Amino acid sequence: MPVVDQRTAPRTPRQRPAPRLTVRGTRPDRGRGLWPYALIAPAIGGMLYLLVYPLARAVLISLQDFRLRQLISGDAEFVGLRNYRTLLADPRFWEVVRRTFVFMAINVVLIMVIATLVALMVERLRRVGRTVVLCSLVLAWAMPVVAATTVFQWLFHSEFGIVNWALTTLGFDSFDRYPWFANGTAAFAILVTLIVWQSVPFAAITLYSALTTVPLELYESARLDGAGAGRIFRSVTFPMLRPIFLLVFSLEVIWTFKAFVQIWVMTRGGPGDATTILPVYAVQTALSSQRYDLGSAASMVTVVLMSGVLVLYFRQMFRQEDETR
Repeated sequence: MPVVDQRTAPRTPRQRPAPRLTVRGTRPDRGRGLWPYALIAPAIGGMLYLLVYPLARAVLISLQDFRLRQLISGDAEFVGLRNYRTLLADPRFWEVVRRTFVFMAINVVLIMVIATLVALMVERLRRVGRTVVLCSLVLAWAMPVVAATTVFQWLFHSEFGIVNWALTTLGFDSFDRYPWFANGTAAFAILVTLIVWQSVPFAAITLYSALTTVPLELYESARLDGAGAGRIFRSVTFPMLRPIFLLVFSLEVIWTFKAFVQIWVMTRGGPGDATTILPVYAVQTALSSQRYDLGSAASMVTVVLMSGVLVLYFRQMFRQEDETR
C-alpha cells in the first residue's frame, strides 16, 4: 500500500465565517443595545411624569402639615403618620368607607348580572338584532360622563323631569314635584342606576366577545346529555370564560370604587353624606377644609384598597396559569 507523506498531502481549506453586514461601514453591535431603550424613553418619561410623580407627590403631602399657607409658601413641615392617625380616628371616615363598599358591591353585582344576561341575549340574536343591540351599547358607552350625568339630572328634576311627569300621569300623585336629590336613599339609587347604565356596555361587549370563542360542540354535547340552560352556563360557559369574568369583575370593582365625576356633578356627596364615598370625601376634605394633607391621606387609603383588589386578581390569574400548565 503506498504511503502518503503527510507533509505533501493536500489540506482542506479552512472555512472562514461570512462577514457580518454593517450599515455604511460602521462596526456591528455598536449602540444597538441602547437604541430600543432610546425609542421607548419618551413614553417611559411621560408615564413617570403623569403617573408616578403625582402619586409620589400625594404620598409626600400626606406625610406633611400641608394647608393653604403651605400651599402658597411651600414650607411644609414633615409630620410623619399624624395625618393617617387623624383620619383613622374620624368616625365620619369609617362611615364613608362602609358606604363606599356598599356602593361598590351593589353596582358591581348589578353590572355583572345585567351584562352577562345582555351578552347571552346578544349571542342568541340574529345578525340584524345583534347589530342593533351592539350599536346601542357602543353609543351608550361612548357618551361622555358629564353629559350622561346631566341627562340624568334633568330626568329626575323635581319640576321639569320626565320621571315625575310619567309617574304623575300614571296616577302616583305623590311624585308631583318630588325632590329626588333631597332624599338620600333616592339620590343613592339614582347614582347606582347611572353608573350601572354607563358600565354595562363595556362589560356586556367584553363578555359577548368571549362567548364567541366557546366551541359550539361543547354546547351540543351538553344538550345531548340533557343539560338545561342554567346547567350549561354553570358547567360549560362559566368555566371556559372564568378568566374574562374575573378580569371584568376586577375592572368594574376598580372603576366603581373610584367613581367621582358622576357623584360630584350630580350631588357633590349630598344630601348630607348620603352619596359621599372615599374619592368624594378626599376632595371635600382638601377643598372645603383646606386640609390638603388629610385629603392626600384619604386618597392614599383609596389607592391601597384598590391595590388590594388588584393583588387578589393577579393571585387568581397566576393560580389559574399554574393549573393549566
